[in-house]
Amino acid sequence: MAAKKEKVIKWGVVTAGRITHTFARDIKHCVNTEIAAVASRDDEKARRFQLEHSVETTYDNYQALFNDENVDAVYIGSPHTFHFEHAVAAMRAGKHILCEKPITTSESKLLELMSVATEEKVFLMEAMWTWFLPAIKKARDWYRSGKIGELIHLKCDFGYHVPYCESGREYDPKLAGGCLFDMGIYPIAFNRLFNASAPKEMQGNIHRAPNGVDDDVIWQLKYENSISSLHTSFRARLPNSGHLIGTEGTICIPDFFRSIECSLMRDDKIEERFQDNRKGSGFEFQIDHACKRIRQGETQSDVVTWKDSLNFLKDIETIRQKAISS
Repeated sequence: MAAKKEKVIKWGVVTAGRITHTFARDIKHCVNTEIAAVASRDDEKARRFQLEHSVETTYDNYQALFNDENVDAVYIGSPHTFHFEHAVAAMRAGKHILCEKPITTSESKLLELMSVATEEKVFLMEAMWTWFLPAIKKARDWYRSGKIGELIHLKCDFGYHVPYCESGREYDPKLAGGCLFDMGIYPIAFNRLFNASAPKEMQGNIHRAPNGVDDDVIWQLKYENSISSLHTSFRARLPNSGHLIGTEGTICIPDFFRSIECSLMRDDKIEERFQDNRKGSGFEFQIDHACKRIRQGETQSDVVTWKDSLNFLKDIETIRQKAISS
């Protein structure tokens, strides 16, 4: 008897910006899934996207894409403050959702998204692609198997110089601008991957741009037996690395957010090194995962769970409340 053919998941893409282009390039490295449609309020951008990625259909409004019966799932790459309304509208139209980070700008809105996903019986996941990267998974395997002994210190930073422009998306408070939402979620998620429990103490400093939006945030979290030092910035290009320092060794992850490799160090020597030799940018791993869960009829991921997404938002709010502004 022939094996049952796997369902091809057809995606609709919201906006035709930089991050959705990455999604479109990387989906080509996945099997039994494709982009069926793109929606953008800028018709010229939609047409360019269509031509570059061989997409069948374009729309100049998002609801038309959500109503497209040929679309199974929607990838949301719009600015942070639009994630909630786009996700709700798409789920009400019966679409599964992979939504860019942060999935919403508040816990209450995420709880509502979770309720809608449950009611509509559709899949909903925050696109924390870093957690699916083979190098990150290898680093977590080393950590869990005790290769570095007891964790003493986690260090992680992520930042790029983004010139100040009050009307730009990154600095616009109406679009939830600021480095904490835009880039800080990466160190937050990295730390949560290795420190699932809440810290005993938190302290930090927030530097603000002329319009009051955070443009550099550094914070430290104290746990029972370890410390996490985290940093994010629009003011400078940071090393963008992750380090797990233990009593018996150190795990080093260059460019942790998009990592292709990691090393296990003892003293000054590399004991083990891992490289993934992937073909895409790295989005392909989360796309494959989302498609698998959709085919299984699941409403959430078992890797980036709804609880994980809630914890990311809780951490952001804690930093905002407790860090000192300068």
